[in-house]
Amino acid sequence: MEVFPLLFACFLLFTIATPIRDITDACTSQVNDFQHLNSSGLHLTLHHPQSPCSPAPLPSDLPFSAVVTHDEARIAHLASRLTNNDPSSRRPTSSSLLHGHRKKAGVAASLASSSVPLTPGASVGVGNYVTRLGLGTPATSYVMVIDTGSSLTWLQCSPCSVSCHRQAGPVFDPRSSGTYAAVRCSSSECGELQTATLNPSACSVSNVCIYQASYGDSSYSDTVSFGSGSFPDFYYGCGQDNEGLFGRSAGLIGLAKNKLSLLYQLAPSLGYAFSYCLPTSSAAAGYLSIGSYNPGQYSYTPMASSSLDASLYFVSLSGMSVAGSPLAVSPSEYGSLPTIIDSGTVITRLPANVYTALSRAVAAAMAGAPRAPTYSILDTCFQGTAAGLRVPAVDMTFAGGATLRLAPRNVLVDVDDSTTCLAFAPTGSTAIIGNTQQQTFSVVYDVAQSRIGFAAGGCS
Repeated sequence: MEVFPLLFACFLLFTIATPIRDITDACTSQVNDFQHLNSSGLHLTLHHPQSPCSPAPLPSDLPFSAVVTHDEARIAHLASRLTNNDPSSRRPTSSSLLHGHRKKAGVAASLASSSVPLTPGASVGVGNYVTRLGLGTPATSYVMVIDTGSSLTWLQCSPCSVSCHRQAGPVFDPRSSGTYAAVRCSSSECGELQTATLNPSACSVSNVCIYQASYGDSSYSDTVSFGSGSFPDFYYGCGQDNEGLFGRSAGLIGLAKNKLSLLYQLAPSLGYAFSYCLPTSSAAAGYLSIGSYNPGQYSYTPMASSSLDASLYFVSLSGMSVAGSPLAVSPSEYGSLPTIIDSGTVITRLPANVYTALSRAVAAAMAGAPRAPTYSILDTCFQGTAAGLRVPAVDMTFAGGATLRLAPRNVLVDVDDSTTCLAFAPTGSTAIIGNTQQQTFSVVYDVAQSRIGFAAGGCS
């Protein structure tokens, strides 16, 4: 698979050749019960990239500078994606599209929602969170990155006609599943590939749908399963040339607003909403849930509309304060750039004037803390760790009044054992609410009602 500039499909992934660590007894229950399907939806466990309970832990000696470098690549892609909507400017690769034979949906047809546990993805060489996904008939579980900025779900498949990166666990073999078949060029799914992959589809001489993807894989539809339940005719990519920043994950789960995303394919059974809680690196796990949720526990902000990209989740940041005092910027500065909320970006990007005001306010509130040199793009750094310093409360307020009250771990990020930095950076193109600020909050994406909700204390 050729690697294109569209890094949203593979951002923050590092190729790692170290062996997988043994999972401790304390994590056994999470691994054995990583997903379940019930009347409230599908629930998956999420893991932080550096969690000891992750199914494919990240090496402990991976420098944080690598995370920042790949975060910058993701930001650059998202910015170019919003400013350049011409698919002809992207170099395509060809892949075939397959689909699964219909089989009995089992318990899925009567379910309102479902959830899965989440864990950070650095454990598989990525900077974003990972979970396990059951695919095929009979089902096998695979370690997958979750991504709110991508549409098509994909994983590595054999035979790897060109290249497959090293992954945790076996590579998926379509021949081992009894429920896959080729998708014809006339199918609606083939026609939907343009919006899902940002490249036009094509047709093989044998009338098999070929799509041109930024990460150059083949697209398949099969049965996706979760625990004892299953969902037939699930369409996903089956990559046979997977080069680039994929780390040791098997692939990626797309949660964007697109007909081929996991959310939209499961929505007829579970509903158009998903929620997650991204755990910290020291926590055991968080979760990803697709389906119904408790609306009363959240404060909401409307999903902002944007003609730049209909599949991404936009919000309107309306204000910020430090230690209870609003930043010294004009209210119009907050909306000077389009703002995306994203599960895969680590460091939040703010409009330059907003960032400058935030940096100065935090530095003034922490005047007694010894300063440390700039670390890569992070220019407001202190000696010590976030847990060991007196960090002021920082509030991020969105249109409609929803507020994220950030704890020290959401304000500062430890870049090594002796240095911590403000987990924000300036941008001149696209503002992004990253996953450091989202950690431990329950975040719900209610697409049906076009709103995003936040609730404190969703996980640790």
